[in-house]
Amino acid sequence: MAEFSKPAVTKETGFRHFFAAAGYSWGGFQRLLQEAAFRQELLFAAVSLILLIVIGASLGEIVIGMVLFLGVFAIEAMNTAVEEVIDRISPEISNVGKYAKDLGSFAVFCMLVAAGIYMLYVVGSHLLFR
Repeated sequence: MAEFSKPAVTKETGFRHFFAAAGYSWGGFQRLLQEAAFRQELLFAAVSLILLIVIGASLGEIVIGMVLFLGVFAIEAMNTAVEEVIDRISPEISNVGKYAKDLGSFAVFCMLVAAGIYMLYVVGSHLLFR
């Protein structure tokens, strides 16, 4: 009969799980702050939010902008996670690792372009067509 080992991490359940998950999220945010790209994206989001308020964007326009930037942050976090895993399991340069990192970078780029296009549209419509 096979003997089962205990998991390396004990999973919390119920109300404790909520606090454990919040702690993991905070840790992820702190790790992401170490990335220059994330700090630049955070600055882009802050400047964009201030700009939206200054030009008199509607609450709906501001919310959409915030959702787009949260998408940027989420994809940047996933891209960083992919890079961490690739660097851990394959420190040597390989095509598979390069492709995985390139795909993550492309995902971030697409989301940044989407946020940028939205910002250009809203700012343009408020400054040029009102």
